[in-house]
Amino acid sequence: MENEPDHENVEQSLCAKTTDEELNKSFSLEASLSKFSYIDLDKELEFRNDLIDDKEFDIPQVDTPPTLESILNETDDEDESFVLEDPTLLNIDTIDSHSYDTSSVASSDSGDRTNLKRKKKLPDSFSLHGSVMRHSLLKGISAQIVSAADKVDAGLPTAIAVSSLIAVGTSHGLALIFDQNQALRLCLGSTSVGGQYGAISALSINNDCSRLLCGFAKGQITMWDLASGKLLRSITDAHPPGTAILHIKFTDDPTLAICNDSGGSVFELTFKRVMGVRTCESRCLFSGSKGEVCCIEPLHSKPELKDHPITQFSLLAMASLTKILVIGLKPSLKVWMTFPYGRMDPSSVPLLAWHFVAVHNYVNPMLAFCRGDVVHFLLVKRDESGAIHVTKQKHLHLYYDLINFTWINSRTIVLLDSVEKLHVIDRQTQEELETVEISEVQLVYNSSHFKSLATGGNVSQALALVGEKACYQSISSYGGQIFYLGTKSVYVMMLRSWRERVDHLLKQDCLTEALALAWSFHEGKAKAVVGLSGDASKRKAIVADRMVEILLHYADRALKKCPDQGKIQVMEQHFQDMVPVIVDYCLLLQRKDLLFSQVYDKLSENSVAKGVFLECLEPYILSDKLVGITPQVMKDLIVHFQDKKLMENVEALIVHMDITSLDIQQIVLMCWENRLYDAMIYVYNRGMNEFISPMEKLFRVIAPPLNAGKTLTGADYRRMEKPPSASMLGTQTALGLRLQTSSDDEQVVMGNKLLVYISCCLAGRAYPLGDIPEDLVPLVKNQVFEFLIRLHSTEAPPEEEIYPYIRTLLHFDTREFLNVLALTFEDFKNDKQAVEYQQRIVDILLKVMVENSDFTPSQVGCLFTFLARQLAKPDNTLFVNRTLFDQVLEFLCSPDDDSRHSERQQVLLELLQAGGIVQFEESRLIRMAEKAEFYQICEFMYEQEHQYDRIIDCYLRDPLREEEVFNYIHNILSIPGYSVEEKQSVWQKAMDHIEELVALKPCKAAELVATHFSEQIETVIKKLQNQVLLFKFLRSLLDPREGIHVNQESLQISPCIIEQFIELLCQFSPNHVIETLQVLECYRLEETIQITQKYQLCEVTAYLLEKKGDIHGAFLIMLKRLQSKLQEIIRQDKNTKEDPSLKDVEETMVETIALCQRNSHNLNQQQREALWFPLLEAMMAPQKLSSSASPHPHSEALKSLTMQVLNSMAAFIALPSILQRILQILFLKLTRIS
Repeated sequence: MENEPDHENVEQSLCAKTTDEELNKSFSLEASLSKFSYIDLDKELEFRNDLIDDKEFDIPQVDTPPTLESILNETDDEDESFVLEDPTLLNIDTIDSHSYDTSSVASSDSGDRTNLKRKKKLPDSFSLHGSVMRHSLLKGISAQIVSAADKVDAGLPTAIAVSSLIAVGTSHGLALIFDQNQALRLCLGSTSVGGQYGAISALSINNDCSRLLCGFAKGQITMWDLASGKLLRSITDAHPPGTAILHIKFTDDPTLAICNDSGGSVFELTFKRVMGVRTCESRCLFSGSKGEVCCIEPLHSKPELKDHPITQFSLLAMASLTKILVIGLKPSLKVWMTFPYGRMDPSSVPLLAWHFVAVHNYVNPMLAFCRGDVVHFLLVKRDESGAIHVTKQKHLHLYYDLINFTWINSRTIVLLDSVEKLHVIDRQTQEELETVEISEVQLVYNSSHFKSLATGGNVSQALALVGEKACYQSISSYGGQIFYLGTKSVYVMMLRSWRERVDHLLKQDCLTEALALAWSFHEGKAKAVVGLSGDASKRKAIVADRMVEILLHYADRALKKCPDQGKIQVMEQHFQDMVPVIVDYCLLLQRKDLLFSQVYDKLSENSVAKGVFLECLEPYILSDKLVGITPQVMKDLIVHFQDKKLMENVEALIVHMDITSLDIQQIVLMCWENRLYDAMIYVYNRGMNEFISPMEKLFRVIAPPLNAGKTLTGADYRRMEKPPSASMLGTQTALGLRLQTSSDDEQVVMGNKLLVYISCCLAGRAYPLGDIPEDLVPLVKNQVFEFLIRLHSTEAPPEEEIYPYIRTLLHFDTREFLNVLALTFEDFKNDKQAVEYQQRIVDILLKVMVENSDFTPSQVGCLFTFLARQLAKPDNTLFVNRTLFDQVLEFLCSPDDDSRHSERQQVLLELLQAGGIVQFEESRLIRMAEKAEFYQICEFMYEQEHQYDRIIDCYLRDPLREEEVFNYIHNILSIPGYSVEEKQSVWQKAMDHIEELVALKPCKAAELVATHFSEQIETVIKKLQNQVLLFKFLRSLLDPREGIHVNQESLQISPCIIEQFIELLCQFSPNHVIETLQVLECYRLEETIQITQKYQLCEVTAYLLEKKGDIHGAFLIMLKRLQSKLQEIIRQDKNTKEDPSLKDVEETMVETIALCQRNSHNLNQQQREALWFPLLEAMMAPQKLSSSASPHPHSEALKSLTMQVLNSMAAFIALPSILQRILQILFLKLTRIS
């Protein structure tokens, strides 16, 4: 016994050869395109930089792969007659492109008005990715399906299978076979057979397109020779009778197929040929009794992967109603994996799809499966031992239920949801690239076969429920194309090439989106890329060429679409919307040649467009992203901004441009006339290597007002507390570049710029940015120094004082000019010339400032602070006469000059801190500082001599810093590094001034004592003779509400001190005694009660008695107080309208009620009555004395208060007892009246 004989193999080869010759116009080419796309896309996504060489798989290179796009260009003639024999309707060479320029299959006419409306509002995914899918109606096949139904009673289409041919099964049992030209090649079967077998429910074409398997609704299976149209096999016993064929699938082995019936069983069909007789053996792989299988998918490998190690297992994926199974048919049947669905909608359709993908440089099959709204991906690999391993990959969560899943390549998947909307998804990023509505396809569903209506409907309810949305046989993919079978039509969808996607956006008039999409292709960031091959540089070059074409077209369009009439603002807005895009992409593509030649020439035809173009260059120039501008454009740019009076913009641009090709003198003149000082300096420096001329120009402007005695403020620049470091000199921010004052004083602005410019030159930095060439740095420094120390300026008037430049800078901003010199001195090398320059500068500074009375104490102090810092350096070579420092000291400490006291003290302090202390005799310095009341100077000197106790006097005498004394004392006593003797002297000094400290800040004084000397609190109390100060001190110390940060328990204060504080509290703040007692601890009740009784604080005494437990005693005190208040009301004159004592009565009564309520819970009935009844009687007493004829003016108010007492006591005293007591009171009242 043998397998299918060689005769059949020869027959198949001949068939394949004949088919190849006939189909080389299109479908064979699509197959090669599929191979190319598969390799190219896997490479691009998974391998990134490692390209797969097509030669390795012997894949033919195709320059212009033909596709089915020409179908879309066909005119949509509704009156066209459908002729079965018409072979031209799918001819690729005769198709134009307009019919696929729609956003969905619902419209195949680009002139459709609804489609035009769609163009106006683009979805986000469309504007980002363009139209990813090209979709079109196969009109020839569609027409012939309808014609066949009418003329030969073929019935409605039921199933489709696609390979190099397209097979369509019908409801009357016919199989229509079409070629690449949409011509009907074969009509297999007959309606009589269809009447016997029922509708075709499943189709499958083998790998070489030589055989067709047809499954029928009544369970039969037929095999056809696609070359001759001969029926090879009619199989009726492959599976149990009475069940429909749901799926029939060839495997990669042409002698092996798989079928799945409506009973949920799966069978393996083995085709053999013995002694010229074709046979079929059937083996049950899975019985429906164990769980109904409703979807099967064998793993198919492409020819280039036929030797892949996984193919030898002939893997088959099966989806039952509850789980997924992956089995191997070879070498023996084996289950490799099961995977349960989990919870899902029972009506959702199980889906399976295989595809080979590249992961970590290895190509392996990946199985996608889903049921509902979650797609799982399983990577199948074979290890070295030969075993198969399945690993889960990142799954995809959706917001819709799926009814079909199709791989279009290894990176891109196409999903069909339950409302017939297609979703194109990038698998790796899970980004949705496009959605397409296909409801007008009128997709064929396989529901009747899942319900097995042709055999009596003998299926389970679960399978019938799944079948409601089953469309397995209506969708077929081949060569990167997906075919959808409708009730009267066939549609095909495929990925557009990158060029098509860009062109599609251009046709939609979306030029900006087209450029963005093309740039994503250029940068390798686009999704679902087709048609770009080669290495990265080659791909970039191809895309760049296309982008250049688009940009030139974009420029033409901008000019053509410009409004001819209307306001200039409308034209400007038009070009502002378009021109920046051109500039952006030209610079992204690094095509300045294109930008400044063709593009600029085109836009220069319109003056408005030219202006917008020039303005677009500004941000790139300012960010130094655009260098090397042509001289003509540079000149036009400056003239344009100058014409628009945007001189600040001109200045900002000039300092970023290479201006050597322009007319330097003209630029300098323009800058000076328009006060563009930064630009003027830049032009002198960069254009002519001239560094002194700008200084001379600026000095001529700022010197006259300064010489005339006018004060110019150096703005924020002089507020810098510390001199900037050398590294800061290169930045505008550090040097206060382009500083502006609150006023618009032009001279101040120029002075600031001059100062910054000098500092840059001396630091070797270019102004306003960059660096001076290294070979010029020494020369520039020498030139600047020589300029500054000139005895007179050029063309000096006779009255000019010597050293005018240094004098001018000192008058303008002494501190910052000296800071500039200090930084420069740090950078000097210790050579002879540098030493001479430094000494020369210092001598000039002294001569100018010391011999001149025009400078303030602050300015003189700045000079000597500068000198002190220089003299304090270890490698100092400067010489300064010490007598000058003594003169400065006398000048600053002069007792006759009471003005600018703080300024003079601060100047002297800075001088000392800078190292100037070594220039003075310390004792003389202290005497003069004390005399001048320079307490900060005294502190500085005392600290040098470790006389820390004397510093306390400095703080207490200085009204501006007196409160800082507490922190100082605390730091000395707590920070390590001070000796015991020093700390003791500080504490003793603090004790000597304790009354001053308490008067200054009681809380701080108390905190100081509690923190450092809690055991000496009694000593401190004795020192505080003033009772008010003592009260403030004790309150800060003992009352936790005062907020001192000390642990009260650690103080260990005796009760006597607390009671002393309570007595003081009773004297000075009697209203706060109770609330203070509530937070105090450690006081003795008896002694405290005596104190409160001494000062007749009844409420406080009652509070203490209650706390002691003497409730009745506390109540009697409150009752007595209440009765006294009531007596005052009784004695009140009836004519008095206002009575403040009534409020006192109410407050006292409320407090008494609260006392009774707090304690009634712990008393017996008799004790409660002893509290409440006297209170009730006290409140009713005034009413007993009044009569109805002469009522008391407050009788109503008193009645209300009495009712309040009754309501309160009702919670604790029985109502009969209360009534009895009230009757007794009333009886006594009547008796008294009678």
